[in-house]
Amino acid sequence: MMGFEAIDRNAVRALGTERIDWRFKGLPVDLEGSTIAEAAARGMNLFEDGFLGPVLALDSDALEHNVSTMAKWCVDRRVELAPHAKTTMAPQLWAMQLDAGAWGLTAANAAQLRVYRAFGVSRVMFANELVDAPALHWVADELARDETFEFSCFADSPETIRQMSAALAARPPARPIDVLVEIGRTGGRAGARSLTEALATAREAAASPAVRLVGVAGYEGVLVNDPSPQSLAIVDEFMLRIREAATRMYEAGMIESDVVVVSAGGSCFFDQVADALTEPWPPGMIVLPILRSGCYITHDDGFYRWMSPFARNENGNGSLRPALRAWARATSRPEPGLAVLTAGKRDLSFDAWSPEPQLVRHGSAMVPLQDCAFAQINDQHAFVRMGPGADIRIGDWVGLGLAYPCTAFDKWQLIPVVRGETVIDFVRTFF
Repeated sequence: MMGFEAIDRNAVRALGTERIDWRFKGLPVDLEGSTIAEAAARGMNLFEDGFLGPVLALDSDALEHNVSTMAKWCVDRRVELAPHAKTTMAPQLWAMQLDAGAWGLTAANAAQLRVYRAFGVSRVMFANELVDAPALHWVADELARDETFEFSCFADSPETIRQMSAALAARPPARPIDVLVEIGRTGGRAGARSLTEALATAREAAASPAVRLVGVAGYEGVLVNDPSPQSLAIVDEFMLRIREAATRMYEAGMIESDVVVVSAGGSCFFDQVADALTEPWPPGMIVLPILRSGCYITHDDGFYRWMSPFARNENGNGSLRPALRAWARATSRPEPGLAVLTAGKRDLSFDAWSPEPQLVRHGSAMVPLQDCAFAQINDQHAFVRMGPGADIRIGDWVGLGLAYPCTAFDKWQLIPVVRGETVIDFVRTFF
């Protein structure tokens, strides 16, 4: 699919040579001094070989299933995928996604982009406005240094284009920087609020020698927070606005590339986005439809279990599998029906949906938990209210399903990858 090396495989493999030390929480003390590759080769048991709770683990089989499932879905729907890789900030997982056919990766800020480029990611959609002069100068230098580097960013006003042009005048890029006009909606995030504003931005871009107008983009995920018919209708209306803007810019001759890039699609409504972007376009208009979904790689046990199109209307709840689970020790039973775990906001994603107590490990026996829920979460403690049949004892490992992976990965620098209870690899993150 790609005529270039999508990521620097040598740089990804070199992660295995980093030595483990005190910086990486949750890992056994006796791994200190070992390389990550050496630690992975030991085949350690997550519960019996010295891991220090709390610890976040990734399920290998679920990861592979999710990556292949989404790749096939995109092929079947005739759309490209540029996963929003800020979800994981993990080059090993990026390589999995690119190997499965991802068109490129999406970034949100310059710090993320620098990590992408450190690992040789060759095609990046910057799903944000970029007006910082130092960042633009660095992008211009990267475009000059690497002719295989493909970069695009968003613009939602003529002023955005003017500021980009002024910054780049001081250090003209070897190639114009590709821009997509971002469409927004009142009450939403960034993005032109009207077609008039979008077309004015497009005219400004088309007139600037520093940038090249290549298409239109938007993000529907911030518009609604539930899968009700009313919310789905809002998403459909938003996609019609994106289509209208792209069509008007093409028909006015503003698009400066042979192919019109049209992009949207978070992890909640990518089915509607794919439907909208693959409807017939005007004759002669060649469109490259790109989704930017990122959270599918791990799915979750909460928000996306409820919101994902795979759960709502594809093939049932099992089409994507939760790949994230945190494990914490029960360290106190201060009163009947209450277990206190040593894990908290510093370790668990909690802002979108509470962690879900799912399993308890008594000795070597794994037992499902029924009717248990988080009552409260502090910085380092979690309070679990237990149902009548639940039995959590002091010293037990408790397995927690997590919601919203974007605020789960960022709390861990080195994450064990497990098959069953056996650690088969470690994933390095860069936040």
